Amino acid sequence: MNYAHHVLTHLRKDLRLEWRTKDSINGMLFFALLVVVVLAMAFDPASYPTMTRQISGGLLCVAVLFAAMTALNQSWARETSNNVLDAHRLSAAPASALFVGKALANFLFVMAVEVVLAPIFTIFYNLHPLGETWKLLIILPLGTWALVVNGTFFAALSLRSRNRETLLPLVLLPISMPALLAMIQASTAVLTGEFEPTLWIKVLVAYVIVFTTTCVLLFQTILSAD
Repeated sequence: MNYAHHVLTHLRKDLRLEWRTKDSINGMLFFALLVVVVLAMAFDPASYPTMTRQISGGLLCVAVLFAAMTALNQSWARETSNNVLDAHRLSAAPASALFVGKALANFLFVMAVEVVLAPIFTIFYNLHPLGETWKLLIILPLGTWALVVNGTFFAALSLRSRNRETLLPLVLLPISMPALLAMIQASTAVLTGEFEPTLWIKVLVAYVIVFTTTCVLLFQTILSAD
């Protein structure tokens, strides 16, 4: 079997499990909607349209980040039952295929939440982007993958820790800060139309290439560690 087949096998397994339980999707969606509603109630977006447009990109990205973290630990927790990880270690399949399949599944889960969240966010904050809206179709997937690929890797790294729910944010947030900043700045540029997001999109692309490659190469060490 080739590498792509191994990746698709792991991806299908995670998608099937999530379709049956819907634990990750429901948790992320509830948390993200709660953040959007609470922040919308904290101030009146209609009274401050300029300020709302300037901060909405950051609010959306932060809501996505914290919602994603609620699902990352759960995705690996499924692998710990019935010695599934031990079976992966003994398998002839590449360890990185498990990681890529898991990261793709988490990416699809977070993107599904963003698809639901985006129109609700637009209505609550009365947003009318002044820039080229289509660029959000590049910015959000790039930023989401940057967060998810690191989150999936560090969730696996902290899997053996008794305080993994606490450890993951402590490790993930500093590492993901450049990607989060680029995602916020690029989204704000589209929403306000005050500057071009091209530079920040390039930063996201570079970040994604570097950290995706690093995580894939190092995952064998993480999986084999005692």
